[in-house]
Amino acid sequence: MNDFAGQSIVAAFVVFARVGGCLMLMPGFSSDRFPVQVRLFIAIALSLAVTPLVYDAVVKLVADGQPVTLLRVMVLEMMTGVTIGVMGRVFFVALETIGMAVSMSIGLSQNIGAPIDEDQPLPALTTLLTLGATALLFFTDLHLEILKAIAASYRMLPPGAGFSTQFALAQVSDKTAQAFMIALRLGSPFLIFSIVVNLAIGLTNRLVPAVQIFFISQPFLLLGGLLLLYFSIKPMLSMFIEAFGQFLVSG
Repeated sequence: MNDFAGQSIVAAFVVFARVGGCLMLMPGFSSDRFPVQVRLFIAIALSLAVTPLVYDAVVKLVADGQPVTLLRVMVLEMMTGVTIGVMGRVFFVALETIGMAVSMSIGLSQNIGAPIDEDQPLPALTTLLTLGATALLFFTDLHLEILKAIAASYRMLPPGAGFSTQFALAQVSDKTAQAFMIALRLGSPFLIFSIVVNLAIGLTNRLVPAVQIFFISQPFLLLGGLLLLYFSIKPMLSMFIEAFGQFLVSG
């Protein structure tokens, strides 16, 4: 009985290494707005739920009872979890990046707002996009898909399979390219709008060099950008959260 209890505790710690590493970086759960105790309890609860599913495989890895073996297995599992978390995180990093680009394209980059999901203050528009995406993640129950994806990762990457650096880098680079391509699609109307408006401003300035065209055109740039944002923010967030959901379901 004592051996079984000890093996169960060790197996739970090994599972916690992957689950904790993933939730440490996964959007939503990794936010500083969540108290540390809440994030810890979520990771512990998920680890205890997954442990019976992979108990036999984990116990075989640490059957010799050597601390070095246990440490090696936990490090490999943590690296696997961190890789999964990074693949989810890059989607929100891409959204934040395109939010910065959109803010600059419509002249709102100077309006720095309070940090919501990041440590650094961001433009108000970027904060609005990231906060809206984070809220939709929970409103659409995608946080449950995150928990399912972590549990499903043990089927594709079972304990003891090792950690392939080349495979991890390939997966992260593919998801990064996919995330930034989606972000570029979301921000393309604003980028096109910025190019057209700035080209028109430049031509007007060449035709009437004596007029301070920058100060005259800035209100029109802001008005046009805000109108474009009004009509496009809903489909932007819908497309983003749909793409993020497809990543969670299909991997």
